[in-house]
Amino acid sequence: MTIGFVVNNIETEKPGYTTIFLAQRMHNKGHQVYLMGVGDLAYYPDGYMGAEAVQADPKHKYKSPATYLEAIQGEKANKVRVTAPELDVLMLRNDPSSEGEGRGWAQNAGIIFGQLAIRHGVIVLNDPTKLSDAVNKMYFQHFPEAVRPRTLITRDKDEIKDFFNQQKNNIILKPLQGSGGSGVFMVKKNDTTNLNQIVEAISRDGYVIAQEYLPQATEGDVRLIVMNGEALQHKGKYCAIHRVTGKDDIRSNLHAGGSSQAAKITQTMLDLVELVRPKLIQDGMFLVGLDIVGDKLMEINVFSPGGLSDASTLEGVDFSEPIIAALERKVHYKKTYDAQINNKTVAMI
Repeated sequence: MTIGFVVNNIETEKPGYTTIFLAQRMHNKGHQVYLMGVGDLAYYPDGYMGAEAVQADPKHKYKSPATYLEAIQGEKANKVRVTAPELDVLMLRNDPSSEGEGRGWAQNAGIIFGQLAIRHGVIVLNDPTKLSDAVNKMYFQHFPEAVRPRTLITRDKDEIKDFFNQQKNNIILKPLQGSGGSGVFMVKKNDTTNLNQIVEAISRDGYVIAQEYLPQATEGDVRLIVMNGEALQHKGKYCAIHRVTGKDDIRSNLHAGGSSQAAKITQTMLDLVELVRPKLIQDGMFLVGLDIVGDKLMEINVFSPGGLSDASTLEGVDFSEPIIAALERKVHYKKTYDAQINNKTVAMI
């Protein structure tokens, strides 16, 4: 199997990232693995999309994601031009909301080039047609109301004040676009002094999400990985981590100061998976991350869900194995049926 991973920028990848974890495991199993940043993507005169990609030494097996990443980022990495006809799978693992200032061009690049790759028979995951709907957090509002906290999305300060006054508890304010805990604020019920300033700061760049605060959030959240519309399991263990908030910080994102612990998966969490499953299948969302607090979802990460490496360490099983097996099956089905089945169907088989 030949697979390409699209990331924001190869140079900013880290050993603990799920993409590197998956790529290293696939490389060691003998698959041809290429990594490419969104800035490396191209459309060539022969009519194919492709990229100037990097590849670790195919003859060498790497002991860890860290040593694999050193090979990818080092001067000895194989730099090759890869085009769509050479790929079986293209995994879009770049997060549009993580692009910094001056890289607005990169936000939709993976999606656009992924759509071109489908035309040449490449399996593109997650399906880029629906990923285009998920570039901002409005995608979350298309899921059943029963799974979501009470939410208002607006730029109107008065509407946000009214929403705040209606709540029995604190509220969370955050931008419609963005991820990783960036720009997330909590306004306490007995302290409205900073409400206007926070709303003004967030609304400069777009819409504001005002969301009911879930008291259970003080205990952090659970990141549960879902594959093919089902909670990912391997050897009787669920692929999940309990992300605990950092000291004096409401955010449980790991790079925002949170830490990870083993997660206890409850029937309530599995019921949430069942509720979102139909839309995930309909949209061709092969691999996603659900962020769960109590009996609600805080977010659905469809671009670059992380936690695979931490979950594998905490649970003592390698969660890359069922993912790689699923990809191998998809390639088999695609070669068997060719154009008779579309990308969204292959994505969720």
